[in-house]
Amino acid sequence: MSIILKAENISKQYRLGLVGTGSLMHDINRFWHRIRGKEDPYLKVGSVNDRSAEATEDYVWALRDINFEVQQGEVLGIIGKNGAGKSTLLKLLSRVTSPTTGTIKSRGRIASLLEVGTGFHPELTGRENIYLNGAILGMTKAEIDAKVDEIIAFSGCEMYIDTPAKRYSSGMTVRLGFAVAAHLEPDILVVDEVLAVGDAEFQKKAIGKMQEISGGDGRTVLFVSHNMASVQSLCSRCIVLNNGEIAFNGDTDLAVDYYLKSGNTASSLPNYNKFDLDENRNQDKVIPLLVSVGAMGKGMDEPIMFEDEIEFKIRFKKLTIEDQIDTTIQIKDFSGNYLISSGSGMSSIESNSSKSGEFEHAVCFPSHFFSSEEFYVNILFIMNQKQVIERLDDVVCFQVLENKRELGQWMGKSKASLKIKMDWKVNLNE
Repeated sequence: MSIILKAENISKQYRLGLVGTGSLMHDINRFWHRIRGKEDPYLKVGSVNDRSAEATEDYVWALRDINFEVQQGEVLGIIGKNGAGKSTLLKLLSRVTSPTTGTIKSRGRIASLLEVGTGFHPELTGRENIYLNGAILGMTKAEIDAKVDEIIAFSGCEMYIDTPAKRYSSGMTVRLGFAVAAHLEPDILVVDEVLAVGDAEFQKKAIGKMQEISGGDGRTVLFVSHNMASVQSLCSRCIVLNNGEIAFNGDTDLAVDYYLKSGNTASSLPNYNKFDLDENRNQDKVIPLLVSVGAMGKGMDEPIMFEDEIEFKIRFKKLTIEDQIDTTIQIKDFSGNYLISSGSGMSSIESNSSKSGEFEHAVCFPSHFFSSEEFYVNILFIMNQKQVIERLDDVVCFQVLENKRELGQWMGKSKASLKIKMDWKVNLNE
C-alpha cells in the first residue's frame, strides 16, 4: 500500500480569549519578522493544551509537533479526552483551517463530516441541501445528479426530502450529511463522532458503508469516536491524543488499553481511595482506611469490561467493642441518580459487635450488570443498624466498557444505566 496522507510537524496555535493575533503591534511584529525571513516570534511562546489547568500565557498550542502517515485503504482511529485536539486535527486535515507550522500532504479528494449539520442551510429542503453540501465537499452538479436518488435512499429520509432542513431532527440531519459524504466516493473520508447521533439501523448502514469504502474500494477513513467498541471494531490502527500531542500510535487494542489506563476517561475521581489516618482522629467509632472498586482478578489500573465481575472493598478500623459497624454502598449514575444500595447489615456475615481492629467488607456484583458508562459510589458506616456515623460521598468512581463487536452489530450505548444479562426463555405457541 502507498501513503495517501502524511502530516509533518503539524502544530496549531491560538490566542486565548481573542480572534486573531489580538493587537496591531503583534501583527506588525509578525510581518516585520516574515519580510526579513525570520521565524515568527510567537512560535516560541504558548502553553500546553491542558484545558483543566489555569492559563498562564496568552497563547496556547492546540496541537504540537504532530507526525504520522496513513496508508491507502487504512481505517485510522483518533481517540482522546475532550479538548485533546481531535477535532482541531481533523479540521487541519480537511483544510477547514491551516496549521501554524508544518505541512500536510495528501492525494485525492477529501470528504469530511465533522459535526451534525455541517454545510446544511435550515431554510433549504433536504434535496437542496444535498446539492449545497455536495458542492461544498467538491462534487460537480453532474456527479450529484447521478447519485441523488442513491443518496436519498441511503439516508432513509425520502418522505421529508422536500421539507426544509430546520424541521429535521439531529438524526435525520446526520443521516443525510453522511449519505452525501459517503457517496462522494472520496479518497479520504473524515468522520467525527457522528455515529453517536444515529439509531441502530443507521449505525449498521454507516459502518457497513465505511467498511465498503475502506475494504472494497481501497479508500481511507479517519474515524473519531469516544465509543471504544466501535473504534476497536472498525479501526486497524489508532492514534491517542493527549494535551495536543500524540501519546500513542499503533495497534487499536493496545491504543485503547493505553488510553484507558492513562486516565483519559471523563472522570477525575479515582477507583481507589486510601485515607490519611490523621484526618480522622476526631472519630471515636470508626476510621475509614481504604475504598476500592475493580474487576475481579485484574489489577486496579486495568479497565473494567462489561463481561467482568466487579468487586467493591471497604477497609476500616473499628475503635469500639460494644457496637456493631456495618457498611453500605450507594451507586449513582453520571447524573447523580441513585441506582443501587446494598449493605453488609442485610447479609449473614459474621458480626463484629464484640471486636475492635481492622476489618474489610467486600461485595461482588456479577458480570453483564452495569451498562457502559461512569458510576459514582457513596460509602456509609452504620452503627447498630440504625445510625449513620460516617458518610463518604463520591468517594470512588468506576467506568464500565464494552468489548469490541462484530461489524453490523449495534455500536451505541444503552440508555439504561443497568444492562443485566438474564436467563430468557423462548416458547413457541402453536
